[in-house]
This record gives sequence, structure tokens and C-alpha cells, in this order.
Amino acid sequence: MKKIFVLTGEPSGDKLAAKVIAQIKNIKSDIEYLSVGGEHLKVLGIKSIYDLKEVTYLGFTKVLLNIFKIKKKINETVEKIIEFKPDILFSIDSPDFTLRVVERVKKINPNIKTIHFVAPQVWIWREHRVKKLRSFLDHVLLLFPFEKKYFDKENIQSTFTGHPLLEENEKSKTDISQIIKDKKKIISIFPGSRQSEVDVLLPILINFIKMMNEKYNDIFYVFHSTSDFKKLIQDRLFKEGFKNCGSISDEKIKSEVLKFSTFAVAKSGTISLEICNSKVPSVIIYKMNNINFLIVKMLVKVKYANIINIAANEEIIPELLQANCNSQNIFNKVNDFFKNNQLMRNQIDKSQSIIKNFKTNRSSEIAASVLANSL
Repeated sequence: MKKIFVLTGEPSGDKLAAKVIAQIKNIKSDIEYLSVGGEHLKVLGIKSIYDLKEVTYLGFTKVLLNIFKIKKKINETVEKIIEFKPDILFSIDSPDFTLRVVERVKKINPNIKTIHFVAPQVWIWREHRVKKLRSFLDHVLLLFPFEKKYFDKENIQSTFTGHPLLEENEKSKTDISQIIKDKKKIISIFPGSRQSEVDVLLPILINFIKMMNEKYNDIFYVFHSTSDFKKLIQDRLFKEGFKNCGSISDEKIKSEVLKFSTFAVAKSGTISLEICNSKVPSVIIYKMNNINFLIVKMLVKVKYANIINIAANEEIIPELLQANCNSQNIFNKVNDFFKNNQLMRNQIDKSQSIIKNFKTNRSSEIAASVLANSL
């Protein structure tokens, strides 16, 4: 029986991996899996060697503070992969963790085929990394077409798949009537999938809702969370006495709620693509500690944080970052959109023209095909 080890480093990677593995299971059923994964891979019956939370660290200072713990986890992961003897090591995103593991594994056992999904964003910073990747990656699966030139230049085999989160899904029949009542408008809120993100953004978002409640009485706020943080958020909302807020973690329900949303306030990241794909206008927020921000500022080559804005080279989706990421600014931006529906329509039209270039409608199928053929 052929073997695949699936290596992720955070919930978004776990979600992408699950989409691809679900397709492989349709192509080949006689494959044994093991992973460093989360709840999405678990649903597919794939065991994880430890809890994904143990390697989900955020920011440079966080990594530095946990450097020995991370090194120990890398060593443990490498040992488990070598022991499992996979035909393919399939790593997804989180390059500062996953690629360190892959490099070590390839040195120990060069016969293991290494395929990485979600190329390191060399078009944002550290382009020199591409040369190093050639020594231990056999194939790279690309989300965006403009990435290919960087890997062709170094003769690294790559395939543009498009983004699995932009695939056309079957129409959901999930009933959300018990979540949203009284025909209120929905604002979907995405506070992040890491403890550090939730800790920073939740208080800001709660104050934003308080401001909105002073002006609007026809809105229901839905926090899209992971199962790890759903109760924490729900308890905080209950403590604040909100009657028009809820927290959800079920993926089908989240997808359905997003489709019916009037607006979204989201932490910068992959989720922005899903929001745009659902044709929902949004603002992007993010806040990290000042040391991390200064380091990032010195290293990045692009003007914007959001992939839609980067691709368009203009701020289609408002970005409220660092000091600008505060309750008052979020309220002001959302209020501007609510007062002017044309702003919403313009953002949707412009973002659709951008994301059409990221779509193949066969993303996870293409990625699965590369993996299956490598076996």
C-alpha cells in the first residue's frame, strides 16, 4: 500500500490539505495516510501525530520565544515521518515550519517524493529562498499564475492549480434559520484562527459592535471561528450581553452564513479570497506587536497586505492595519459602505475581475492528480 504523510502547520493549511486529500480518495482508495493536521483532515479519518495547536506560532518574536520548543517539534516530526516511510511527503503552507521539516526529511531519505502546496510568497519577500528550495522540493503547487516564473527560473517543477477555496461548490442545503432570525442583515466577522489573533482582535471587534448597535438595530453579527475558540468567543459575547451576536465553527454553516452576509470584517489572510468569492464586500484588519511589524516592514516588497489589493496594485478592499486597526476606524469604514451601496458594488465588481485569474474550478482535482501521478 502506498503512503502519504500530510504536513500542515495551521488551520488554513489543514483546510486546503483536506480538499486535496478528499479528491485523492476519489482517485485512489488504497493509500495509507498519517499527518500533522487539524479538524478538517480528522473528518477524513486521517490521524495526526499531535495536536496542530502545538506548532501554530505567530510572529517573529513568538517564534524566538519558543525556539527550543519548535526545534524539538521539528525533530519529533522528522522522526515520525522517517518512521512512517511515506512515498510522498505532502506539505502545505506554513513554510517556516513545514519546509524546515521537509528539508531535514529529504536529507535523511532522498527517495521520499516531496510536494509542497502554497508556494512561499517570494514575490512579497525573501526571493532568494527559491534557489534553496530546489535542493529538497520535487514539485511545487501554485495558487497564483504569476508565481510560476520564479520557480521556472530555478528549474523547479511547478503546477498552477488555482486556489481550492475558490472552487465552485455544490449548492448547500444547510438550514441557518435558527442562527439568523427576524430577517436581520448579517455581518460576518473573522477574528482569526490563532490564539494570539483572537486575543488581540476580539476586544476591538466587540467595541466595534457596540458602536454599530448605537446606530443600527437590524444587524446580526456572526463570528466565524474554529472549534477551539468558538466557546471562548461565545462566552465573551454572552458576558457583554449582546442579543444580536453568535459564534459558529461548522464549515458548512460558515459557508452558508457567508453567502447570506451583507458585509464582512476579516483578519487579513486566506479568508479574504473566500469572502470575495461569495461576492460579499469587506474590510481587512490586522494587528501584531510593533517589533514584528517593523521587521515585516523592512522585509516586504509590496505595498498592500491583502492578495486582492496586491494583484490589483490598488486598495480595492480597505486595509486597517496596526494603529489603524481600532474600533472607531472599523466602524467608520463599515458605516461608509452602509451609507453608500455603490461602494459595495464597486468593490465586488473589482474583486471579481481579480479573482477570476486565480480560478481553474479544478484546483483540488489538479493538485490531487499531481500527487496521484507521483505515486
